[in-house]
Amino acid sequence: MDLGLTNKVILITGGMQGIGGAISRCVAQEGAIPVFIGRNAKSGKLLESELINIGQKAYFLQGDLNIDGTCKELVLAVKEKYGKIDALVNNAGANDGVGLENGNPESFSKSVFNNLNHYYEMAHYCLPHLKESKGNIINISSKVALTGQGNTSGYAAAKGAQLALTREWAAELLPFKIRVNAILPAEAFTPLYKNWLSSFDDPGSKLKSITSKIPLGKRMTSVEEIADLAAFILSEKSAHTTGQFLFVDGGYVHLDRSLT
Repeated sequence: MDLGLTNKVILITGGMQGIGGAISRCVAQEGAIPVFIGRNAKSGKLLESELINIGQKAYFLQGDLNIDGTCKELVLAVKEKYGKIDALVNNAGANDGVGLENGNPESFSKSVFNNLNHYYEMAHYCLPHLKESKGNIINISSKVALTGQGNTSGYAAAKGAQLALTREWAAELLPFKIRVNAILPAEAFTPLYKNWLSSFDDPGSKLKSITSKIPLGKRMTSVEEIADLAAFILSEKSAHTTGQFLFVDGGYVHLDRSLT
């Protein structure tokens, strides 16, 4: 299926590894121009070279989205280079483990800021260009926003706010035909997830315990499966989809765990 993404300029925050990296690769395969943004210059340049060397288009921009002014500068740089912005994928963030007991008001505020504010800032500065292109926004949230996890109050609050903003923006941007949707991963094996697993005495047993509770196939969701949905939602094949929370999780959130 041709998704019609050829030469679409798609900004992807945290778009070098994990879910973001998979989205960058997927839309590049569809002929789009992924512009992936992040702090790690080595990872960014490696992915940029990888895609260009196989005849695809890609562009890396280095920047810390939590530093004041960075989001505005990055959006301006993309507009100057390509003359347009067709879509934004808000993805960057980290489950930083700031809870009620193992955190404090200051660390909570910082966690919420680091995981939420750049979603708003990127959307705010991209908006004039998305109006021109009648583009769309995808917010990558998390099942934690709905299920809770324990000991991660800041991340959970930010992820829940991302869902609220998805519906708010979808409503506000209807007159401009800009679609806004959210994808909620559950158990996806990303580099950050691997690091979290490694904190346990027996990572293999912990992983087996987790996958045993995933109804469909008792396996983790691949980042490619999440990216495939993102590419479809970004395309005109999904032209009448807005304000939706979309789950790629093998039934983890909604199906009865007794089914496992």
